[in-house]
Amino acid sequence: MTSRLNPYISFSDNARQALEFYRDVFGGTSNVSTFGEFGAGDGPDAEKIMHGQLETEAGYTLMVADTPTGMSHNPGDTITVSLSGDDADQLRGYFEKLSADGQVTMPLEKQMWGDEFGMCVDRFGVPWMVNIAGGQATGS
Repeated sequence: MTSRLNPYISFSDNARQALEFYRDVFGGTSNVSTFGEFGAGDGPDAEKIMHGQLETEAGYTLMVADTPTGMSHNPGDTITVSLSGDDADQLRGYFEKLSADGQVTMPLEKQMWGDEFGMCVDRFGVPWMVNIAGGQATGS
């Protein structure tokens, strides 16, 4: 796999139910990770979904997350485009080009789950997430 593009949808405390609904609609296999599993064990977001993913037999990938406490959730503005894969040079290039004349909201750097991850909003106002699989992450 080099890289892939798919929607990433934010929810207000019901990402788990939404992912189950989409799995019922499209079929496939889903998995989730909570904020508690990544260090927020006793915080208010511990049971919220930090990352959920549905992989369907038709080849669709849908990602979901609950909006953490303190971040705004505006229905209608809840979809981000996600680029992920293991081609680090290609994905870093995409991030650089997407963020040019836009805004980096999280620098592309090594994260606690082992991957290199960053977020930006392009010059047209479209939010993007870029995740480089852990084996290729260099960190900052």
